[in-house]
Amino acid sequence: MSPRRIAFNVLRQVSGEGAYANLALAKTLAGAGLDARDAAFVTELVAGTCRQLGTYDLIIEAAANRKLRTLQPAVVDLLRLLAHQALSMSVPGRAAVATTVELARATIGQRVTGLVNAVGRKIAAKDLETWTAELAAEQDMLGRLAIGHHHPRWIVEAYARLLPDEELPAALAANNLAPRPTLAVRPGLAEVSELAPALPTAMSPYGAVLDGVPAHVAAVREGRAGVQDEGSQLVALALARAEAPNGPWLELCAGPGGKAALLAGLARQQGQHLVASEIAPHRAQLVAQALAAYPEGTATVLTADGRDRDALAVHGPYAKVMADVPCSGLGALRRRPESRWRRQLTDLDELHPLQRDLLASALDLAMPGGVVAYVTCSPHPDETLAIVDQVGERAELLSAPDLLPEVTGAAMGDLMLLWPHRHGTDSMFLALLRAR
Repeated sequence: MSPRRIAFNVLRQVSGEGAYANLALAKTLAGAGLDARDAAFVTELVAGTCRQLGTYDLIIEAAANRKLRTLQPAVVDLLRLLAHQALSMSVPGRAAVATTVELARATIGQRVTGLVNAVGRKIAAKDLETWTAELAAEQDMLGRLAIGHHHPRWIVEAYARLLPDEELPAALAANNLAPRPTLAVRPGLAEVSELAPALPTAMSPYGAVLDGVPAHVAAVREGRAGVQDEGSQLVALALARAEAPNGPWLELCAGPGGKAALLAGLARQQGQHLVASEIAPHRAQLVAQALAAYPEGTATVLTADGRDRDALAVHGPYAKVMADVPCSGLGALRRRPESRWRRQLTDLDELHPLQRDLLASALDLAMPGGVVAYVTCSPHPDETLAIVDQVGERAELLSAPDLLPEVTGAAMGDLMLLWPHRHGTDSMFLALLRAR
């Protein structure tokens, strides 16, 4: 199949079947037999289209003079791909229209080619800057930022609660830049120097940033290192540095295993044992794989709900607990291009009870004087500040910034919030709590 048809098939999986773009893309490319140039074209076409999906949908509606719901879903996906080629890639407008018309004929049928051609010509008649300016003309500041930087308005509003106005454009723009792979060594099993040609990370002593394929690095192939964002490394490091009684450590929601692999090595260096719990059996297997290179007895992997205190208490009480709770994932939008359009503000209402319960479970499982790290890959105040505020007198808030002096620009009092545009990491929230 042609690269454009491969991209169309992947986009149909994402928009029609709810697939994750990065996973569907990787699986498809693995069996497509494309050369490096065509694979890069497909990757940008799919990821870029998913990232700017909402903006392209507004453009399609304006060009077609009709609502998206009145168009066949497959036709909408074709027009989205056309829009990204014509407006954001170095594909001439005529070529984008002509190749999309041919793709429409091959995948849907002759009957839709006239519509695709007519709407496509209107889309390609203006550049992206002109389109976004027209669409945002009657919007307020946040509305203009949402359209111009390809975000739903509710996410922009959440950012505006945390950042000064002059910083909002940079924060939103950072979500549109695909990150380079970041690696982390397993402490005691490998040194950062072994990750070359990857360059050491600026803040984490265990990480390195790679321009290339992680599997080409020997330490990664051997399980002595793995892929892990620097922000994820830093929150694990903060917990490891916190003073606490002697005793086992617990990771409450350990899948897919990146933090568990780092925590296991850090706990081992302090003479402690890690218990890694994960509710989903297939994700628990991934955790076990991430820990496989460590000597036997370094860690125990459990398939258990983080709220099941009885199941987890068997190995406790715990001196340190990592509660990296399920969240909206708004801090990793640069990695999951479709997620900003798939998530809704109402999703947070469903997550709040789970986040509160997991933090309460973590505090119950910690021994007196033990330390709990509450972590989310989201900057949204409702998933971070609001959850920690409900702890009340059950725990004492520790100063996370004091434990990560190498990190600047992340302190929120005793709390920490990393940002892609400031730190080059995912947006990670950290609160450290000492159990009373």
